[in-house]
This record gives sequence, C-alpha cells and structure tokens, in this order.
Amino acid sequence: MLATLSIRDIVLIERLDLDLGAGMTVLTGETGAGKSILLDSLGLALGARGDASLVRTGADKGSVTVRLVPRSGHAVFDLLDENDIDTEENEILLRRVQMADGRSRAFINDQPVSVTLLREIGGLIAEIHGQHDDRAFLDRDVHGALLDAYGGLEKDVAKISAVWAEWRKIEASLAEHRETVDRVRGERDYLEHALDELRTLDPQADEETDLAARRQVMMNAEKFVDDLREAEDALSGDGTAEARLNAALRRLERKSEDAGGALDEVVRSLDRVLSEIGEARKSVVDTLRAVEFDPADLERAEERLFALRAAARKHRANVDDLPKIVARLQEQLDAIENDEAKTLALEEACAAARDDFSARALALSARRQKAAKALDKEVAGELPPLRLEKAQFETRVEPLDLSNAGARGIDRIEFMVAANPGSAAGPLMKVASGGELARFILALKVVLAARGSAPTLIFDEVDTAVGGAVADAIGGRLARLSENLQVLSVTHSPQVAARSSAHVLVAKAAEGGGASERVVTHVKTLDDAARLEEIARMLSGQEVTREARAAAERLIQGAA
Repeated sequence: MLATLSIRDIVLIERLDLDLGAGMTVLTGETGAGKSILLDSLGLALGARGDASLVRTGADKGSVTVRLVPRSGHAVFDLLDENDIDTEENEILLRRVQMADGRSRAFINDQPVSVTLLREIGGLIAEIHGQHDDRAFLDRDVHGALLDAYGGLEKDVAKISAVWAEWRKIEASLAEHRETVDRVRGERDYLEHALDELRTLDPQADEETDLAARRQVMMNAEKFVDDLREAEDALSGDGTAEARLNAALRRLERKSEDAGGALDEVVRSLDRVLSEIGEARKSVVDTLRAVEFDPADLERAEERLFALRAAARKHRANVDDLPKIVARLQEQLDAIENDEAKTLALEEACAAARDDFSARALALSARRQKAAKALDKEVAGELPPLRLEKAQFETRVEPLDLSNAGARGIDRIEFMVAANPGSAAGPLMKVASGGELARFILALKVVLAARGSAPTLIFDEVDTAVGGAVADAIGGRLARLSENLQVLSVTHSPQVAARSSAHVLVAKAAEGGGASERVVTHVKTLDDAARLEEIARMLSGQEVTREARAAAERLIQGAA
C-alpha cells in the first residue's frame, strides 16, 4: 500500500505531503489544476522515465518520495533481500531525484539503486492505468501470466518451466557431444599418429627435471675427475705417505713398551692421522664411482631430453604435461569408440524430456482453454454496465508446435476484443478507443482483482466521456476493487467521487504579486462537509446551487 506521497519542486508543486489510506481515494479538481502532475510524480517515484521538464521553473532539481507499507511476506521483500537493501518495520521508501539538466537518481531506503530496480520494485506495489500509458494489460506476454494467475495455474507453469529447462539442457549436451565427435573424427588420423609418437616416447612424470640434473652432473664431472684420481693416487699404494706413516707407526709401537710412555701420544696421533687418511681415500673412491660415467650415457641423456622438449613444443605444452596429453588424446579417441552408445543415451534422454514437456504443455493448454472461457464469461458480465454491452471480449489461447514452445508452454495467449457487433476481434490496444480501453481494463481488473494484481491500482480518468449510469457503474466497480486493494482514481465524475472512502482536492492558485507572482498547485484532503461541497461543484459547475448540494448528498448516501 502507498502510505505517503511527498513532492518537492515538480512542475507547479513546490511542496506537497499527502497521506494515503486503504480503500478508494479519489482526486478531483478543475481541468489543469495539476491532477496529472501528481500522477506523473508518482510514476517518477515508481520508476517511470525521467524528464528535465518535470523540474519546477527556477529550481535545480525536484524530488518525489513514496512510503510503501506492503503486507508481511510480500514478494517485494525477497527482491530487496536479493539486492542487499535493508528494510525496517516492513516500510519501504522509494525516492527519485530529477535534475534540471536531465539526469536523475533513484534511492530505495536511502540506498542508491538503478532506475531499473526502482521500476521493478514499484511494479510489484502499484499499477498506473491511464489513457496514454503503456500498460501491462497491453503486453501480450503479460496476458498469459494474468490468465495463469486467474486459473490458479502458476504451479503447473513452474513445473513445466523446470521440465523445459531440463529438456534444453539435455539438448545442449547432445549438440555439444555431436560437435565434439564430429571434430574428433576429422582429426582421428592425427590423434592416432600423435598418440603413437608419445607412447613410443613414453614420457614420465618429472622426467625432464631428473634428466636435466643428471646431464648437468655428467657435463661438470669432466672438470674434477682428474683431480679426484690424482688424490686417489696420492692416498693409495706403495711409496705413499700412508705407507711410510704405517711403517713408522709399527716401529714406534714396538718400541713404546721400552719408552716408559714417552711414545704413547705420538702413537695415538699417528693412528688418528692414518684413520683420517683412510676415510679420505674412501671418500675419494666413492665420489669417483658416483661421477664416473660412460660418455654414451651423456649422449643418451641429451638425446632423451631433446626429444621430450621437441614433443612438448609440438604440442605447445610443458614437458611435464606430456603424460596428461597422452591421457587426453586417448580420451578423445575413446570418445569416437564410445560415440554410438553415448549419442544414443543422450538422444533417448532428450526424447524423453521432449515427450514429458509436450504432454505437460498439452495438459496445461487444455486447462488454459478452460480458464479462458471462465475469464471471458466473467468479463462479459462486467461489460454491459460499463456501456460496452455490444462489445465482445475473448482470451485467445493458440497452441503452437514444439518448435515455437517456450518455458511457459506451447500457447500464444492474447486478450482480444470486438468493440462493435459484426467486427472481427483484434488486439485490445488496436481495437479499443481510449475510453473503451480504460473500461475494458477496469472490467478485467475487477475480475482479476484477487489474482495477480499489484496491491495498489491507480486509475487516471477511467470515467472519461461517460456519465450517469455508466459513471455510477464504474464507481461501483472501483469501490469493489478497493475492498481488497488500495485504489486511487483521478476523476471528473461525481458518481465515482461519491463512492470514495477518501477525497483529495487538487487546485492551483497564484501566489506572490507583480513580477514575482507564480502559480502553484495545492492538495487538500476533504472532510465530509468539504467533500459534499466538491461533489456538488462537480454536479453543477462553478456556481454551487442548493439543488446540487441535495443531489450530492443523495449520491453520497446512495453509495454508502
């Protein structure tokens, strides 16, 4: 529900704050008083296209703020959560700032948002129905959603949408598989040749690193093998220092008993030296064994390393990736071998999903046909009191073939009307005149009020060019709508105004004087006495007579 409307510096309105309640509120006033300004302002706050001409002359910007109080659990709160917009106490503030240079900014609960989101939020709360607006009722895509809401078919539509998505997913998988197989088949000879080459090469994980390290050792070994051999010669064999020290040690050991301990330290020192020489000789020998290689080994390592790197360049990969490439090539060849089984399985799954969708779509189409007849009958019952007794309304449900199906089924759904007897039914927008269109939409809204409607409906002069009993019928239907929805109606009809639960008067007046004089629009919520006077004015014109007041009182009492 719209709770308040605040306007600043929009066209003729300098400052306006209006409280709105439940039920039916009418806005009346002389032609040109500014009623359309209020609707334009409201539309701006709900996401309509901005325009620099809306800013009051002399102001650099204008703004419109609407306070919404949706019922608990309304879908609008889910949309706000999805966009990380906080709400407090189930209240929502929509604010639109229009700059004089044409720019505009949108806010929800004081958080900057896109105009698209503002429009989406506003559309969940309110619908504006005016003679020259682009309305949802004129959008054929919306007609199907309205019929489904009327027939209580939303769950069927949700299920068929899921089946449709699954069908399309399987179709995409089948197409992708066929494309892959066709491509791989064309490359089969190349794949087999490449796989044979790599299998012959037999690359191993981390082989490049191991080969490169081994090659480096072999290449560097030549630099220090000779020195190691010279060291070995110096440490081994007769005539070496070790042999002479051994001989000296044996002689000293034999004489140490007669030396009274004088030779003990020398013997121990020589023994340590000989032990270290033995360790050094062993280390030299072990190192020689580790680094000595056959030159053929170096050649083989280099050839292997160069072969691996050449294969990697050929496949535009790293050497370490070659084992993975072998596996991938094998998978691609296996895909060719397994093509028939996988293709058949996907084709069967696709056919099953298509048949499931088709069966559900046909069943949904039958239910839509039944709902359409019921909707047409109810709308037809609303037309005669609206002076459309000769008009015909038809909800056309046209089943299409599967090639033209969509997530909502196989039906093309459109509201059609024939405004005059004998004329062919055509699209609502193209056949009905402005006044007829508003009354057709009113009849539809009355029938659909409890199903699929926004909680606030705003009508702009839905009673244009009618009077008397027709205007009274329109007022009655707006009042019926307001039993479950909030209704705002701009009207020139006293019969409509008499049925309202709240009455707002829109008037303009000159303020200031001389060169500073300006015209501004004011609004005022009328009490019972002022409401009676305004309805009397609407009945009699500028001069309110006693008879007009009496007629106004009868209208109000008759509408109670």
